[in-house]
Amino acid sequence: MRDRDLRRKILFTIAMIILYRIGAQIPTPGVDYQAVSSRLAAIEQGQSSVYSLINLFSGGALLQLSIFAVGIMPYITASIITQLLTVVIPHFEQLKKEGQTGQNTMTQYTRYLTIALAMLQSAGMVALADRQQLLGPGVEVLVADRTIWDLVVMVLTMTAGAVLVMWLGELITERGIGNGMSLLIFAGIATSLPQDGANILSGNGGVVFASVVAAVLVLIVGVVFIEQGQRRIPVQYAKRMVGRRQYGGTSTYLPLKVNQAGVIPVIFASSLMYVPVLITEIVNSSADMVADNWWQRNVIQWLTSPASWQYIVGYFVLIVFFAYFYVSIQYDPYEQAENMKKYGGFIPGIRPGRPTAEYLAYVLTRLLAVGSIYLGLVAVLPNFMLDMGVSVSGGSQGALPFGGTAILILVSVALTTVKQIESQLMQRNYEGFLK
Repeated sequence: MRDRDLRRKILFTIAMIILYRIGAQIPTPGVDYQAVSSRLAAIEQGQSSVYSLINLFSGGALLQLSIFAVGIMPYITASIITQLLTVVIPHFEQLKKEGQTGQNTMTQYTRYLTIALAMLQSAGMVALADRQQLLGPGVEVLVADRTIWDLVVMVLTMTAGAVLVMWLGELITERGIGNGMSLLIFAGIATSLPQDGANILSGNGGVVFASVVAAVLVLIVGVVFIEQGQRRIPVQYAKRMVGRRQYGGTSTYLPLKVNQAGVIPVIFASSLMYVPVLITEIVNSSADMVADNWWQRNVIQWLTSPASWQYIVGYFVLIVFFAYFYVSIQYDPYEQAENMKKYGGFIPGIRPGRPTAEYLAYVLTRLLAVGSIYLGLVAVLPNFMLDMGVSVSGGSQGALPFGGTAILILVSVALTTVKQIESQLMQRNYEGFLK
């Protein structure tokens, strides 16, 4: 805090997070806030897993139908889609290679796609609320004398709120400390932890609460250990003369993280798990009845039951699949090998070029096997707690307390932010503080 520039960045970040949390408490025009508040207590005792991910990332703003109800999810989805399109569309791949100029163009595409997704998602949430399906069948949360224009205003307000959240995240990244989008997600998740802890204590007793806290601490230690773990591949650079100066001849290493994909596979899998349920609920609400067919009995039933073994197995398999899929898109061993060859670098005992790329792919595949299994186990661990009857409300179908997804995001964001602060301190030579 003695450094003026760093102090300004930290205070600016805190101010933006406070502004974000204030917006998450402001109800959207046309919402019966008293009805929403009275229903939230009942929702905690039987919350469906359909909206748990969005509600988690928005810090409870979704179920409150606030102006930030959609939150950061449209931007996350748009960013993921844009990154995936770089593999499919040659124009996007060319923009990625153009450096900062191409990155600015990609950012503009991401913003436009965010607006479209936010409007689509807002329209879906307002439609469910209008049909009394958002907070439970038959629950009226909108004003009684609403019109079509009122519903349009609600959609536009939630869309504008999503755009404002995107802007706040970009401001934090540009003028604050850390990644803005990640810190907003961090703030939304951390907001619900005290209430979840209090609900566990009141619903399950002190022994269960102490066991959950101990399990969470052990889980945090394990997550930190894996997130910090990396395979360091030695790299040697040959000596070369440029004019009268000699370059190269140094030894370094290429760090490959054990969890190369981060929390993206968990977000992918969670989104894919709740999409079929969301579409089914919209269709059923439009038909004003609940269909009794094979799809409803054998698919939707276990998709809405996080404690079922079908849900756990499906969730785990999706996480492992998306871990391999995402890393294959983000990290190209052949491109890395060509860059090393261009600057005279080589791995001792491995020939430059194709053999180096094959070796990097082999090492990365082995690391991914461990990293993807680790992600899957951490994400599904709270589901086993539900199966044993531990929940926020004490029932077996309650919301996931201290979920693996939440802990992964909290720990990852905290580690990344602390590293950025330490790097800035190191630039200013704060030796005494670092020691």
